[in-house]
Amino acid sequence: QVYLAESGGGLVQAGGSLRLSCAASGDSFNRYAMAWFRQAPGKEREFVSAISWSTYYADFVKGRFTIFRDNAEKTVFLEMNSLKPEDTAVYYCAAGLQPFGVGDQRDTRYYNYWGQGTQVTVSS
Repeated sequence: QVYLAESGGGLVQAGGSLRLSCAASGDSFNRYAMAWFRQAPGKEREFVSAISWSTYYADFVKGRFTIFRDNAEKTVFLEMNSLKPEDTAVYYCAAGLQPFGVGDQRDTRYYNYWGQGTQVTVSS
């Protein structure tokens, strides 16, 4: 089993920046695809970014967010810049281990493990 713990959320003004962190337990972190999803009130959980053999970004990121990982520290990060009020949501870290080419890393169903989420609030 893998345990994921997000941190770094908070309140920031529009145009500001935040860096989210996700620390993982387990012995095979480097084998997992890691991703960030977010869920705003009244909306479905949506894909933000993923990193495995490649990196993937949702269209709404528009070059504002960057995902990266430190395998030695078993941590994945999401650097968020030029934040907008519509970025307000609970951000979730996810980990998935699937055979190469199987599944869609932009889909929640790809992932086996989820963190508890961290709240990001962007004020106007």
